[in-house]
Amino acid sequence: MANLKEIRNRITSIKSTMQITSAMKMVSAAKLKKAQDAITAMRPYSSKLTELLQNLSATLDSDAGGVYSAQREVSKVLIVVITSNRGLCGGFNSSITKQVVHTINEKYNTASVDLFTIGKKGADTLSKEYNVFASNNAIYDNLAFDNVAEIAEQLMDLFASGTYDKIELVYNQFKNAATQVAQVEQFLPIKPIEGGNASAVNSDYVFEPSKEEIVEALIPKSLKTQLYKALRDSFASEHGARMTAMHKATDNAKELRDELLLTYNKARQAAITNEILEIVGGAEALNN
Repeated sequence: MANLKEIRNRITSIKSTMQITSAMKMVSAAKLKKAQDAITAMRPYSSKLTELLQNLSATLDSDAGGVYSAQREVSKVLIVVITSNRGLCGGFNSSITKQVVHTINEKYNTASVDLFTIGKKGADTLSKEYNVFASNNAIYDNLAFDNVAEIAEQLMDLFASGTYDKIELVYNQFKNAATQVAQVEQFLPIKPIEGGNASAVNSDYVFEPSKEEIVEALIPKSLKTQLYKALRDSFASEHGARMTAMHKATDNAKELRDELLLTYNKARQAAITNEILEIVGGAEALNN
């Protein structure tokens, strides 16, 4: 059994760790509320805009729909990997890296794949095995639409120029503080609506100006919104995962502290008992 001094030092260390994890949990909880409100507010707009453009694109050929809806043979793929810059958030980052590896092996094992990483953790892990075309770790310092739009424009230029035939996003979708779901979402070319009736668009809407002009004007905005939503989803998921991880870490530290306190009390009681026995034994020896 460890001596009393070692146990006291461990208890002190665990109490310090508890203070840190508890503080990190409170900070993440405060940031999560703001991030959750932001992603919840923009989801309906993003979903409706994407749905409208998918319906419009389904009624147009690839030339009328612009370069962003052109379907090409997939020989070169760019995967945008969205992770965090910091750790201590449970399996938040590892779930994304695993999903990226799975996607490459299952869908693009015959194609050339490059990565565009947003977040330091994804770049550090995946750069060991895959080619990282570009990285952007500073976007989280100011996660504003205008800053995200610059990244989206860069991706759109890469697709329009023919550098890549397909671009996909891999990120964590926010469900709640304890649940984040890894998503693989096609960014370019624009994915046509599945199982829908394209002719229904003509009866549901009156277009002014023409559908072609509307699509060409709104597609860039839709793509920028799609990337911004993915980053907002990931940002909220990160804080939810960190809050949950720090909550569990604090609970585990409390359990370990209680166990060590019990061990300390037992060792202290045993030491006191031994001292009493020694004193009694010495007194008996003197009497004899």
